[in-house]
Amino acid sequence: MRIKITFEPLAGVLELPPNYNHMLQGIIYRHLEGRLAARIHDGGLRYGKRTYKMFTFSRLRGDNVVYDRKRKLLVFTGKVWFHLGSLDNELLESFTTTMLRREIVNFTGEQTARVSAVEVEMPITPVRPAIVSMMSPLTVYSTLQTPDNRKKTYYYSPWEDEFSTLIMDNLKRRMAALLGGDEELPPLNGAYIRPVRVTKKDFVITKFKNIVIKAWKGRYELNLPPPYFELAYNAGLGSKNSQGFGMFRVIKGQSPDDSG
Repeated sequence: MRIKITFEPLAGVLELPPNYNHMLQGIIYRHLEGRLAARIHDGGLRYGKRTYKMFTFSRLRGDNVVYDRKRKLLVFTGKVWFHLGSLDNELLESFTTTMLRREIVNFTGEQTARVSAVEVEMPITPVRPAIVSMMSPLTVYSTLQTPDNRKKTYYYSPWEDEFSTLIMDNLKRRMAALLGGDEELPPLNGAYIRPVRVTKKDFVITKFKNIVIKAWKGRYELNLPPPYFELAYNAGLGSKNSQGFGMFRVIKGQSPDDSG
């Protein structure tokens, strides 16, 4: 399930650094019931040595957004919103309830806003393949070892074969974590993701706290069986989903009506 949260800045404008993902993640955790927040933050679903939080969120959008180059701040004027998706309905229900009860959200310092709306998105049934557009950048990487035995993170581009392969491997691991190892995994049946409209302008270098992350926006052709599409649509594609990466919307290939 996915929800859309809309804010109205108390000062009329909201000024944030471009690398604000950790602020949104913090807002999500702070607006969960304590026990639930601890369970998700400290654990999540496990597969082998990996754990998965099973939620993701979009970038902030707004009525009017400009970048102040001198101060290196994004300035949002008017309404501001973002989307939150999860396979855990308890997470979304707890977040929504707390958001509406508290009303005022603190992003950082004096940057505060009032919650004006929380809307539940209608579920969709995609047609294979679907054309999707990233609402938050998509990232996939491997940890490699250099000749001098140092670890190096290598981020893949959408035109490398490993890009699709690793995204599908990630989905299989998360599906296994979701099913708890008690059920046979649904087959992927030729699933893939490939770039459709992706340029160098879609390349993003950002930071989550002090960690540099390379990711990609743009449009992609996504071919997934229904169980994997539901997982990806609600909890994100690729890596670092709970840090605000990998959320997408369907722009073509939605049944019964295309979204345009």
